[in-house]
Amino acid sequence: MLLEEIMATEVHTLSPSSTVEDVLKLFREKRIRHAPIVDDAKKVIGVITERDLKNARFNSAEPDDIKSIYDVKVEEVMTKNPITGHPLDFVEESALIFYQQKIGCLPVVSNGQLVGFFTETDLLYKYIELTGAHQPGSQIEVRVPNRAGTLYEVSKVLYAHHVNVLSVLVYPDKENEANKVLVFRVKTMNPLAIIDDIRKEGFDVLWPNIPGI
Repeated sequence: MLLEEIMATEVHTLSPSSTVEDVLKLFREKRIRHAPIVDDAKKVIGVITERDLKNARFNSAEPDDIKSIYDVKVEEVMTKNPITGHPLDFVEESALIFYQQKIGCLPVVSNGQLVGFFTETDLLYKYIELTGAHQPGSQIEVRVPNRAGTLYEVSKVLYAHHVNVLSVLVYPDKENEANKVLVFRVKTMNPLAIIDDIRKEGFDVLWPNIPGI
């Protein structure tokens, strides 16, 4: 999946001459926590986040002078030269950047101009959508040998029960590198018969771990 498929294209931006008061007002009204800073040519020159505001050292002559803090320009507290993405970048690669660089937002740039914005919240929503967690159903976790064909073997059981698979994820088995854990989200509220048949095929069902089944 590409960034252009899920990025926000109606982006709330600020200019370097905007003030901290402008930032707080925008964040409060739009219920956001990040915003790109652009110049007149829509070129991204920075980002401003709640973290930037918390970490900023405001050089006010009077520490209690709130008005002076509100008047500070965004260019003084923003993160300059931020990491950016491209509309044709893969979402998975962007998620890795979030993790490695410990950032919460990614301006998306094409031909030198801002065309979209992608945040950790967008990433979380997409994960929920991909896993099918927002739909009613059941989760089944199966430990399988790490070899070709095991996904097909387990899937045959699901097919035999005429159950719709909402999503499939594959995780490493922390206890044994020779195994994998398949996590199925299936569209049924009663997976007991499915679990029983998966076990009859010789696979270890980790969840639901129901005694006697």
